[in-house]
Amino acid sequence: MKISFDWLRTLIPTDQPAVEIGKLLTGSGLEVEGIEELESIPGGLRGLVLGTVLTCEKHPDADKLSLTTVDVGDGTARQIVCGAANVRAGLKVVVALEGAQLYPAQGEPFKIKKSKIRGAASEGMICAEDEIGLGTSHAGIMELDTALPNGTPAADYFGLGSDSVFEIGLTPNRADAASHYGVARELRALLRQPCQLPDISQFHAPATAGRNITVEIQDPEANPRYAGLLLENVLVGPSPEWLQRRLRSIGLSPINNVVDVTNFVLHELGQPLHAFDADQISGGKVIVKRAVEGEKFVTLDGTERTLKGADLVIADVNGAPMALAGVFGGQTSGVSAATTRVFLESAYFQPAAVRKTSQTHQLKTDASFRFERGTDPNMVLVALKRAALLLQEVAGATVAAPIVDEYPTPIGPTAVRLRLPRVERLVGQFIAPERIRQILTDLDILIAEEIEPDQSQQPTTNNQQPTWILSVPPHKVDVTREADVIEEILRIYGYNHVALRPHNAASYLAKFPNPDPEVLRQNTARLLSGQGFSEIITNSLTNSLYFEKAGEKDETLVPVLNYNSADLNVMRPTMLHSGLEVIRYNVNRRQRDLKLYEFGKTYHREADGKYSEKNKLVLFLTGNTTVETWQQKSDKATFHQLAGAVQQVLAAFGFAQPASQPVQHPYLAGGLTLLAQNQPVAQLGAVSAAVLKRLDVSQAVWYAELDWDWLMKKYKNTLTARELSKFPEVRRDLSLVVDRAVTFDQLRQIAQRTEKKLLQGLNVFDVYEGENLGEGKKSYSVSFSLQDPTQTLTEQAIDSVMQRLIDQFEKQAGAVIRR
Repeated sequence: MKISFDWLRTLIPTDQPAVEIGKLLTGSGLEVEGIEELESIPGGLRGLVLGTVLTCEKHPDADKLSLTTVDVGDGTARQIVCGAANVRAGLKVVVALEGAQLYPAQGEPFKIKKSKIRGAASEGMICAEDEIGLGTSHAGIMELDTALPNGTPAADYFGLGSDSVFEIGLTPNRADAASHYGVARELRALLRQPCQLPDISQFHAPATAGRNITVEIQDPEANPRYAGLLLENVLVGPSPEWLQRRLRSIGLSPINNVVDVTNFVLHELGQPLHAFDADQISGGKVIVKRAVEGEKFVTLDGTERTLKGADLVIADVNGAPMALAGVFGGQTSGVSAATTRVFLESAYFQPAAVRKTSQTHQLKTDASFRFERGTDPNMVLVALKRAALLLQEVAGATVAAPIVDEYPTPIGPTAVRLRLPRVERLVGQFIAPERIRQILTDLDILIAEEIEPDQSQQPTTNNQQPTWILSVPPHKVDVTREADVIEEILRIYGYNHVALRPHNAASYLAKFPNPDPEVLRQNTARLLSGQGFSEIITNSLTNSLYFEKAGEKDETLVPVLNYNSADLNVMRPTMLHSGLEVIRYNVNRRQRDLKLYEFGKTYHREADGKYSEKNKLVLFLTGNTTVETWQQKSDKATFHQLAGAVQQVLAAFGFAQPASQPVQHPYLAGGLTLLAQNQPVAQLGAVSAAVLKRLDVSQAVWYAELDWDWLMKKYKNTLTARELSKFPEVRRDLSLVVDRAVTFDQLRQIAQRTEKKLLQGLNVFDVYEGENLGEGKKSYSVSFSLQDPTQTLTEQAIDSVMQRLIDQFEKQAGAVIRR
């Protein structure tokens, strides 16, 4: 939320600098995330001063140039070459000094430097209005009529004061501060000085209604108050400069004087307004009602929307919607250049009703932002009168009828009990009752009743102070309990004024999980990021069409009952598709080489009708793994690179040598399932062509999915260290011819069962298939690493181990050893 400091000072005059005001607001809970200096014209005329031309002579080497001396108030006359025809001695002018940056009306900015023009030194520049961005005229230099002394900053002469704009990170509970007046109320309590509403005393309306617009509220629960005012003789056109400048200072673009006034009042007072073309209100009647399910409505942005029965709308006498209440106006009833009669709406809508409509139609506006959080029902008429006075000023409007104010059940203040001893207990420090009373008064919270302590009871520290019954105004939407009031007191009292005790302690410390899931997740993320993977975060909602099987409904999906988009109508049963959407987005933008990972949840409906959530870690690999250079060619990502990353994650969890078996995954076209303790912990392989086609992904993708819940459960936070062996390692190779169905993992398991002491590792370094091996056969070339930690291996010991391995390969795998 942007707040203009210059605008704010019209409501609460203060001499405090913007930086100090920012610190006060941040300390009270309205965090100022930044302060931007805003200039009415670029550069703010810095380096430009008033001066007087002392002498003026023709340049000796140029007919159209003059050689002048100028007094700029520093006691030194400056020589300046000037090309304007109207320059003359005695003229009061604007002088750009050396080093000044000028921002002309047209062209690029330029800096004034000491220079020589046709051989004559020039120490500045006498300015025309277009040269400094004040206008477009270049008829000559500006001739000033002022008694201000030489050296006066030009910005002071032209009244170009700068503005500071606060960027406030408004939390959802602080709806009371969602305007300049709301922030002014906050400063009233912090600075202990009064703030003031804009003057509306000059507002007058006819005593009798002529051709007035009537109002009917059919749903007073959703719309407790609706007020309106009819204006005639409205001339729609551009807003005056002061109004445009106010809106631009907070990031809004001026549209026309009517719309600009409604936006101005919204940001000044926090009360949204809407302007209808009164001639477009059929029957001269406004009806606030629920929409008809399925009816069509075109909003101001030109989008046709299908309304829900729960939507609150502003309709005419025929029931045709003219606006989504508190959210967005309609295309046909809005103000246009031809509008001369305007019906101004100022209302209080129940927050839940506006929030539901805003969410349903994915419309987020300045009005819905405030209505959703809660506005002040007592500001409705103030804002309406303020807008009417402004429209009289900027659009020539006249008030044509009395204000219509439908308010069947007024909203009163909230009664909250405050026990003064409770303040000290929650704050941790005694605050004098007089100071508490002062803070509450400054916050518009009145003490309606003071209940004295019961004197018949035994006196104690806690029962000798009165209990106050407070009256909390409606604009304090988040203050409904005693703790909320104490929070308000503490905000204004100042968190920094609460002293820390010498020894802080807690009577209870929460048990920290061991291992800490967040620490394990961060460690794993660092491991993958170190390998060049990038983390992604995708939506837990996805499209049910991804999982359709020939018209057959997938009963394991978890549907979203009240979804906003048909593309996001189920909870994801797998993280594959949302990751592929990310890959598609990047590939379509020529980012083809991707290594991605994501932590997330999948959602399932079980056979018994219950729902389950499962935590997963998924990895994606696609495109090239190396960039092509003159030294090397680019290499395509392979299954083994993905498998290596997965095995590093498993090794970090203590499962360095997982078993494997062929993958059985509905979306993978081949791959492996890795097992630890006979449990499948990871599935990896190539994404099937059908899935890639359905997601419109144009290149091959390798995918891995790890059971994060199981890994977390089985992780042991232990580290076993052992001394490195002093004795050398020995390598022996075997070439084994086996049936094509025999996997290397089977051979590895046979070897590990056969020799558990000396076998340190084995690796396949070649796989061969050919006609000379025989049909259905293949050859593995395997290296074996042998080592004894207690002694150097002898040839006899090595041969003994290798013979046992050969025997078992022949027996269990039907292997033939190639000699």
